[in-house]
Amino acid sequence: MALILLGLVLWTWPHLMKEYTPGLRAGLAEGSAKGLVAVSAFLAVALMVLGYRSAETIFVYAPPAWGQHLNNLLMLFAVALFGGAHSKGHLKHYVRHPMFAGTIVWGVAHLLVRGDAASILLWGGMILWAVAGWIVTNRRHPGYVAPIGGTLKGDVILAVITVVVYVVIVLIHSLVGPNPLPM
Repeated sequence: MALILLGLVLWTWPHLMKEYTPGLRAGLAEGSAKGLVAVSAFLAVALMVLGYRSAETIFVYAPPAWGQHLNNLLMLFAVALFGGAHSKGHLKHYVRHPMFAGTIVWGVAHLLVRGDAASILLWGGMILWAVAGWIVTNRRHPGYVAPIGGTLKGDVILAVITVVVYVVIVLIHSLVGPNPLPM
């Protein structure tokens, strides 16, 4: 589980350094800062995946029987939120931080089906990162005005991309496990 924790640290700090340590990030050239975040994010994901897959299974709670169905539905919304951050649809008008919201939904969905310590550390850590990022970003930018606009075409494109990405995620999960579909 140490790898999961190290991965969470490598994920959290670069993603929040602009908010928590603005002087440090300002001291880096823009390309260097983006490169640092990209390399750190890649290493973080690799460490979290390796740490999660190698962690001993220590059950903390028994997930509810209905959790798998709700997980699958919530994941559809999480994928839409992740995509909505970059879409030309209306979602950004209703959700200030679609990436943070998507991460929270993604984490909660997985905690509905995984009751082991490694899952709590991994998805709980990602939820905490998203909540902290949301709060800090809101405090730094209190005068936020929701974007006006968005198009029906953008909404339709987001819906189609969401379904395609969701199906790909389900297929990948089915191959490498655990299978997200009810048996």
